[in-house]
Amino acid sequence: MTASSALHTSSLHSLPLLARGKVRDNYAVGSDRLLMVASDRLSAFDVILGEPIAGKGKILTQMALFWFDKLGHLCPNHLTGQAPESVVSADELPQIEGRSMLVKRLKPIPVEAVVRGYLAGSGWQEYQASQSVCGVPLPAGLKNASKLPEPIFTPAAKAEVGEHDENISYEQVEKIVGPQLADQIRRVSIAIYQAAAQYALTQGIIIADTKFEFGLDENGTLTLMDEVLTPDSSRYWPIEGYEAAFAQGANPPSYDKQFVRDWLEAVRIHGKPWDKTPPAPALPPEVAARTAAKYREALERLTGAVAG
Repeated sequence: MTASSALHTSSLHSLPLLARGKVRDNYAVGSDRLLMVASDRLSAFDVILGEPIAGKGKILTQMALFWFDKLGHLCPNHLTGQAPESVVSADELPQIEGRSMLVKRLKPIPVEAVVRGYLAGSGWQEYQASQSVCGVPLPAGLKNASKLPEPIFTPAAKAEVGEHDENISYEQVEKIVGPQLADQIRRVSIAIYQAAAQYALTQGIIIADTKFEFGLDENGTLTLMDEVLTPDSSRYWPIEGYEAAFAQGANPPSYDKQFVRDWLEAVRIHGKPWDKTPPAPALPPEVAARTAAKYREALERLTGAVAG
């Protein structure tokens, strides 16, 4: 797929637009369903880049559907099983085919359910300062990209588009949703992560960490929603590059958007680093193309499916 055929922003006229997220455009289908369209937008450091990554939305959708199917026994999800193509006009099909899901409308829980199996990113930074992550104490002597003794639940408060998600303690989650639901979210999140990470290892991929979003259906049932275990919501490391990077204390090579993050960290604007506020620096075509290739390789390696 070429950059010219990428979808940065959908524009459906047959359904009312409810919200545009960092990646997904959500449209109302009656009062009980949503059409979620995964664009080719990329966000880094909570800033949406101006250049789309061609084919990314279709890859994310294929991967999310793969995981929803594989992990459905652990938690109900928001899929209706109905065809997204059935709710739009014929002229809108090119915008949604392969990149959309027709889902149940849920009451979202305002907590990002983050599970970490390895120490990386903000978790590594926090560990260096406090030997803990989100209030979870960890053993001394861990390094960047260390595997943790057990996966840990390190939640975050969901932020508005353009704002940064903020790490919070488990006690804060209890205050937001109540002790019983907080415990269920933590248990289910860790179980999903462990099952997914175990499978991914058989395909030569380490899932270092991930984040889930949940909602409640009309009966109050905890339901997995949005996307799940994609390179946008997870750190994916190829197993063959991990040991060498770990030995050097470096970030392992990745299938996620770390490649873009690294480029943005290195770029200079008038001799100064980017301050991580909009607008983002323009992504060179070669960086966008290499990022698209990373996403395709992740899907193909994980699922055996060829990216469409």
